[in-house]
Formats: sequence, structure tokens, C-alpha cells
Amino acid sequence: MNLQSKSDAYASAGVDITAGYRAVELMKQHIARTITRPDAQAIGGFGGLFPLDVTGMTKPVLVSGTDGVGTKLKLAFLLDKHDTVGIDCVAMCVNDIICCGAKPLFFLDYIACGKNVPERIEQIVAGVCEGCVQAGCELVGGETAEMPGFYPTNEYDLAGFSVGAVDQSRIIDHSAMRPGDVMIALPSSGVHSNGFSLVRKVFDVEHADLRAPLAALGGKELGETLLTPTKIYVKPILALLEQITVKGISHITGGGFYENIPRSIPDGLGVVIRKDDVRVLPIFDLIREAGNISEHDMFNTFNMGVGMTAVVAPEDAERALRILNEAGAGSYVLGTIREAKEKVTIC
Repeated sequence: MNLQSKSDAYASAGVDITAGYRAVELMKQHIARTITRPDAQAIGGFGGLFPLDVTGMTKPVLVSGTDGVGTKLKLAFLLDKHDTVGIDCVAMCVNDIICCGAKPLFFLDYIACGKNVPERIEQIVAGVCEGCVQAGCELVGGETAEMPGFYPTNEYDLAGFSVGAVDQSRIIDHSAMRPGDVMIALPSSGVHSNGFSLVRKVFDVEHADLRAPLAALGGKELGETLLTPTKIYVKPILALLEQITVKGISHITGGGFYENIPRSIPDGLGVVIRKDDVRVLPIFDLIREAGNISEHDMFNTFNMGVGMTAVVAPEDAERALRILNEAGAGSYVLGTIREAKEKVTIC
């Protein structure tokens, strides 16, 4: 900690730089969990250094992704629980990167807050570090910005940025997709980090009893269920890519099935999904009933229990399921690729 750096004038304006130093000291133990290199640079410099190992790659390509947690953070504020939203932040970035076939290498976070409470910042960063561990990438740096008058005292925003790498020859190529190919579902852990503006409206979360157990959720609390962190699919997908030719991967985020699945399917083809084959989680039934939301809008807003999809040849489907399930993904066959004008048909 820098004992020389202290500004009473800055503190009078609402910015306590010593709180920032304290937050960094608290988060170091969590950051250490993400570091696998013995020569890694200590946190606190002006840039995060990461040596690029391209062993085995003929033409390495860097793949980047950036995202935030969105209005799901409002649930964290209401429940005063801040140790899981960092997982969401990492997940939203690395799950996008893996869709190209790239392995995430490192991550940086950005926290903007009305008041720097070191213990709260530590909780947020602990979640970020847990997400990095799950994704197999390093947290190499970040920024905490105290912005009094811009954010309310007890609120903050959280965003992140990740970089991965893949050999050009191994970038997912959906042009290889053919009729008869099989789409596999990788189940979600819940609502993940999308659609929360609608969720908050449906449940009127600012006035709801978020800690009340609900029979529709198997006795779990509504707040606990909604705050469940986004599942990170990096390790199961990397295991799959090691052994199987994957023809398309979609991360099901905002826009649900109808917006995200088409991004991994070439023109002239579409996937046919039977509604009964979608393993919809109870939270989505509750959202639909409470908000009187149409089936189309549900599938066009939420992941509905499917956080990621992967398309493989029919002869590879059984083996792909085995690989994914051995990696803990709990996958199942979701649909079949057909010649079609519409890229997604749910029937």
C-alpha cells in the first residue's frame, strides 16, 4: 500500500484514493488464483502483460470479447450480494470467444462506483476471479473508478474484456454445415445475464419479497434463483473441439433463440426444434406466467434453459454428447439442421 499517497482535498470531493489501495490489497489473494505463470507481473502496473504462446499454431488469430452484467446488478444491490456478478461478467465475454473456437487467455475488469467500499470491491473481484478460474484464463489487470455524483453511493457498474487465441485453420466454419447435422444443447444455470429489464418489470423486484421461498422454484428464493451466475462453457467446449469437428456454436444471450442461433447457421439452412425437447427451467415458466408473456417473446428474449448450442455431424452426435457430459455440461440433442428459409423453427 502506498502510504505517501493521500489527498484530503480529493477526499472532500468524495474520492478516497486510500480506499482504492485497500481494495487492491484485499483482491490480490483472489487474483492469485487465476495466475498460472511463475513469472507473472504483479497487479498494479500501467498495463497487464501476457506472453503469447502460439506453440502448435500455424497462423494464430486473436479473438476479443467485451460485455457487462447489465441490470442484473440491480438484484445484487437489492440483496446486498456481490460475489457472483463477477462470474457473470467473465462468462458473457469468454462464452462469446469460445464460439469462434478460441481459448480465452486473459481478462480485465472495469468497476465504476459511487463510493469505493473496499470489502464490496473485494467481493466483486472475487467473483471475477472465480469466473477466470472456471474459464482457465488469467485476470491480468483492471480498473476501479470512484465516481461520486455520477453513481449512487451503494451502486456500481461492472464490465469486462477478454482476449483469446485460435489457429486460423481451427476457427469454427459454419459453411461446412449440412442438412441432417445435429444441434446439441448445453443447459443454462438460469436466466444468466440477459433479459433482466423485463424480469425486473415482471416481478417488480424493487417491491417484491426476493427472499421468500417459492414452490414453483422447488422451495428456492426468487432472488437467489435470479442471481444464479451465468454458466461458463469454455472447458466443455474446448474438450469437444479437441476431438470433434464442430460446425457452429451459439451463445444464447439477449434475443434468445431467434437472435443468437441464426448467427451460427449459414443461409439456406435452419434448425428445427421441438418445443417438448427444450428442457425449460422452472424460472422461465414463472416469468411467462407472471408477465403473461407469449411463447414467441419468451424464446426471443431468454435462453429458456439453453445457454449454448453446438452443431455436429449426425455420426458424431453420440460421441459429442459423451464428451460434453463427461465435462459436466449435461447436454442433450436439441434439434436437426434442415434446408429452410427460416433459420429457427420451434414447433
